[in-house]
This record gives sequence, C-alpha cells and structure tokens, in this order.
Amino acid sequence: MERQTSLLDKAQPTFFKKHQNALLKALEDKHTTVELDETDPLGTRMILNMGPQHPATHGVLRLLLDLDGETIVKNKLDIGYLHRGVEKIAENKTYQEFMPYTDRMDYLSPYSNNVALCTAVEKIAAIEVPERAHYIRMIGCELARISSHLLYLGAMVMDTGAISFFIWTFRERERLYDIFDNFGGHRFTISHSRIGGVHNDLTPEAISMIEEFVDTFPNEVRDWKKLLNKNRIFYDRNVNTGRISYEDALAHGLTGPNIRAVGIPYDIRKFEPYARYEQVEFEVPTRLEGDNLARYFIRVEEMLESIKIIKQCLDKLPKGPIRTDDAKAAYPSKDEVYYSMEGMIHDFMMTDTGICPPDGVESYHAVEAPKGELGYYIQSDGTGHPWRLKINAPSFTNLQGLEKILDGEMIADTVVIIGGVDPVMGESDK
Repeated sequence: MERQTSLLDKAQPTFFKKHQNALLKALEDKHTTVELDETDPLGTRMILNMGPQHPATHGVLRLLLDLDGETIVKNKLDIGYLHRGVEKIAENKTYQEFMPYTDRMDYLSPYSNNVALCTAVEKIAAIEVPERAHYIRMIGCELARISSHLLYLGAMVMDTGAISFFIWTFRERERLYDIFDNFGGHRFTISHSRIGGVHNDLTPEAISMIEEFVDTFPNEVRDWKKLLNKNRIFYDRNVNTGRISYEDALAHGLTGPNIRAVGIPYDIRKFEPYARYEQVEFEVPTRLEGDNLARYFIRVEEMLESIKIIKQCLDKLPKGPIRTDDAKAAYPSKDEVYYSMEGMIHDFMMTDTGICPPDGVESYHAVEAPKGELGYYIQSDGTGHPWRLKINAPSFTNLQGLEKILDGEMIADTVVIIGGVDPVMGESDK
C-alpha cells in the first residue's frame, strides 16, 4: 500500500490544484504569466486504475498505470484479490486430499497441476510409478496444454476485436472436455492423477476419441494460421507490441512460451525429463523477436508438437497396471476395497493418514506446464501431510516480466499484452 500511495502522491494534486494560486492571480491581472510544471507542461500525466473487476485483465488483476497521454510511463501490478492461501491449506491436508486444490490453481490446465503434485510427492517418498501410468499422464498433460493454449488464443484474438474466433477455439476445447469426461469422470477439474499412478485406465472409447482428435485438430490449426498469420489487423496489433529483450526476460524470470519467444529453448520436458518424455521425439519452438506476435507463433506451434507427443504415446502405450501395488503408497483398487478386508483397511488408512515420506526430507520437482515451469517444494516431517509446501507458479513469475513489458507501451495495447503473456490469477494468488 505504501508503494501505491507514493505513486499516487507523485501524480497528485491535479494541474488546477497545483497552480490554483497562479491561476487566480492571472484572472485578476491578465498580464500575469503562469509558470507551468516543467515535468508535465500540458497536464497530461495521470494515474489510472485498471481492474481488478475488469472484463479483460484475465482474472482479478489490478494495474496501476502512470500515464503520459496514452503512453504508459510506469506501471505497478497489484495481485492477491483471490485470497487463496492454498499453500497453507496443503499443510493441513494429506497429499492426496490436496489434489483437488491444485485443479483450482491454473484452472485452464488442471491435469498439469495434478501431475506436478504427484511427481513431487513420488520423488520425496521414492514411489515407483507403472509405465502405463506414465504414458497416460503424458497424454493428459498434452491434451491440457492444447486446451490451455486454445483459451489463450481465443481470448487474445478476441482482445484484438475478433469475437467469432473465440467460439471457434472453444469448439475444440469442448471436444477435449468430452475426452476428459470420458476417461476421468469430469470435464474441467478432473483430478485424475493419483500419487503412484492414475485413478482409472483409458477406456477403448476414450482412446478412439483421442485418436480422432489428433487426426483432425491439425486441420483446424492450419485454418487458423491462414486466417491470422497474414491478417493485417491481427498482425499490426501484435507485431512489435509488448517486446522484451533477451536480457530482461532472463532478469525477470520469464518462463514457458514467454522465455522461448526471446530465443531461449528452455523446456523442462527436454532439460529435466519426467514421466517418459525422454522416450518421445518433439521440438521446442523458439522465436527471437520477443513480442506478442512471437508468443502467438510459439503457442500455435506447441499445440502441433503436443499432437506429435500424443500420437507417440498412443503407439507406445504399454499394457500393465495403472497404479503402484504398494498399499502404503497408493489407494487400492475398488475391487480390493469392496471384496477384501485388507483392501478396506488400506483404503481407510490412506484416507485417514495418507502417504508418510521420511522425516526431515525436502525436495523440489517441476513440470513444464502450459504457462511454464510449475514446481512444488516439499518439506516432510514424517506425517501424512507436508510440514511446508511451496509452489513455484509460472503465472506469478511471468507477471514480474509483465511490469517491464508494459512500460513504454500504449494504453490501448494493455489488454492485448496481458493476453499475450497469458497469466492466470488462480495460481498467482496462491
């Protein structure tokens, strides 16, 4: 609050209040000269509050803009309006109980959040995951990546004025929701991953739906590229807009497509592979321009690379269990719970106590979420819930760079730039 107050004080009082004595004297004596403020001779500087209740800030994001006419001289981002506190909630839940809360962080990509938590807990508790579960997770994560990028694309294009395109991308998202509903039981907040594996296997119908999607989706992307890549309005609104340099992107900790748009091919799936990403072939798209248009190209190409990964996962999908057979590390199957006393006891103990990693162990593990590096830092005290759990959320780190990007831009481009960076406040206000 102190930082905001000082910025407001700098821009206030208004031009009239600042010079009211001189102006009153000028009215009495027409020959009196009014001395104007050298830093703002025309009185064009002002402070503008944008958000948090704003239809186009991609969540409850407040921007404090110091304007000189229509140019942003300086800006400050104010977050925290969701009052989530999920990290503290995690410390009072078992590891598995916390799973649904991860869905509500980056709610555009719930599956990636599930896998990030599961892999972090499996690392600290030394749990082995079956091969089939790894490939199912990869399929879910890549479908979630496409779903997240589709909402980015539809919303960002709508920010430039093309409302109908938003409906086009949402038609494809509905197909993805149908797939999630079929094999996970939910369309949106799916919570399909489980510590030690996944909740249930892919059904033949789900595999058929995924195969149909990966066969037809590239044709949709081809049509979108035809419509947007040479569209004069879309191109001019994004080229050289929201640029950030290589050095500034590194200094401000950008991640995901935002860092790859300045030429840094950092992707955790390549640098520190998890699941079975080292066994599939895919490219990491990069650009050099560092502007909004570059970020658009990156995400479109990433969707096509995700299609390649999903096809390989379907071809390599092995037979076998989908969850570890260790009763102290994962929930038993429902068949065991319903038809054996041991299964019922294990199910009760997992719900009541949960997994208990060794005391005094700490670990950090990250995945490549659609918006960048999503990591979980866990400290264990030997009980079934973490002593400390901290989340490295990509939207939070990307917002640090957004402050740098907005300085010097036009106020008319503010919403387009926010859409290009693509933050989600659900994982920023954690």
